[in-house]
Amino acid sequence: MRRRRPERRKILPDPVYKDLAISKFINFLMKGGKKGVAEKIFYNALGKIKQKTKSDGVKIFEKAIENTSPMVEVKSRRIGGATYQVPIEVPRSRKFFLASHWIINSASSRGGKPMAERLATELIAAANNEGGAIKKKEDTHRMAEANKAFAHFRR
Repeated sequence: MRRRRPERRKILPDPVYKDLAISKFINFLMKGGKKGVAEKIFYNALGKIKQKTKSDGVKIFEKAIENTSPMVEVKSRRIGGATYQVPIEVPRSRKFFLASHWIINSASSRGGKPMAERLATELIAAANNEGGAIKKKEDTHRMAEANKAFAHFRR
């Protein structure tokens, strides 16, 4: 039998925009506990977005997260010796996690420029429904669609 689930930690809103989503995104962006570096990258990226699009960086960020969030994903479920990819709906907290990670990963895999610039480019692309993160979301949806026949194995 499994032990109890640990209680969720409360995170504080970010110092500049007082937004929990931004704070969470910065935490996902952080490597090796270097939060200052992650904050600098994120806020520089928002500045670059403001320069490029002449619109509010936070609005672009929210639109990018909204566009990249998946509705369904597949989970492996083992039934009678066979493993099926069962499509399931994605909970709200996991939607944000997946969207953030896809944006960060596709930004870091771009290469060449500083991370703030790559993140800005990726956020703008995601807000316009294009780029690596959106491709990842579409692939996930395609996988779920292809395995719709196994939806009855959902628990």
